[in-house]
Amino acid sequence: MNGGQVDAAEPLAYGEPVDSFVDPATEVFVAHRNLLFTVAYEMLGSAADAEDVLQDTWLRWAGVDLGAVRDQRAYLVRIATRQALIRLRTLGRRRESYVGPWLPEPLLTAPDVAEDVELADSVSMAMLLVLETLSPTERAVFVLREVFDLDYDEIADAVGKSQAAVRQIAHRARAHVAARRPRDVVSPNATRDALQAFQQAVETGDLQRLLDILAPDVVLLSDGGGIKKALTHPVVGAGKVARLLAAGLDRFGTEVSVEPVQVNGHPGLVMRIDGEIDGVVAMRIEDGLVAGVYFIRNPDKLSRVERQTVLSR
Repeated sequence: MNGGQVDAAEPLAYGEPVDSFVDPATEVFVAHRNLLFTVAYEMLGSAADAEDVLQDTWLRWAGVDLGAVRDQRAYLVRIATRQALIRLRTLGRRRESYVGPWLPEPLLTAPDVAEDVELADSVSMAMLLVLETLSPTERAVFVLREVFDLDYDEIADAVGKSQAAVRQIAHRARAHVAARRPRDVVSPNATRDALQAFQQAVETGDLQRLLDILAPDVVLLSDGGGIKKALTHPVVGAGKVARLLAAGLDRFGTEVSVEPVQVNGHPGLVMRIDGEIDGVVAMRIEDGLVAGVYFIRNPDKLSRVERQTVLSR
């Protein structure tokens, strides 16, 4: 733990206590664990699965002859990528039977993530949903190249493809993402202003105020995972979204409290009922208006918003 933040994983849960001798393999792994978690999370959209990938990576790394490793960081990223690819293919089959829309697991992030614009963009809810439309290999190549700036030869080793094939995959993935990603980069201040206006409209239940802050073609997605009540299909249009939000808050009444937080590197909201977390709201802002509302209520996805998660590149 560092300054109230919690590292992305606790690798010494399967190593030595901090104040005792740390072997070189553990020391290297600890130095890169936040990077490895970030790679795995961007590939999977799930913190729980990313932590499982770190566990698998550690088990393989612990048996490596460090003297034979030229670039320890690249080697660890390669192991983590391969493990994430295996898990991603399994998760794809699970998500086919998921109840309602599937949304990424939200993370409570520190201000430094928002300061790294490229990192914040890459872990935003909107971008993670775009990455979901890529094939597993395309997603791995895009993340490693565009977010972590790995060389093509390193990516080729990680995904088991030739450099020529990786270049083609990277080109295809970039074009795919470019056609679907948010249209412009919004400044943190503009996002914060839009979020504050949205929060005030939600708290007051003012339908007109909601209509004023929602883009005409706004999309609302909610994820209850079949555990909590949520919409089973996307809702499109400012009028429909505003009425749903206003009606939902009327139903909960004064028991609801709304707290602004940093979610996946961007301003978001944590909603509580009687003091207990009921859901997390993340947003996509375009032209000063809310163009996407992502409401995660699945309790299995809310454990990471009780504490900050450290992400790094």
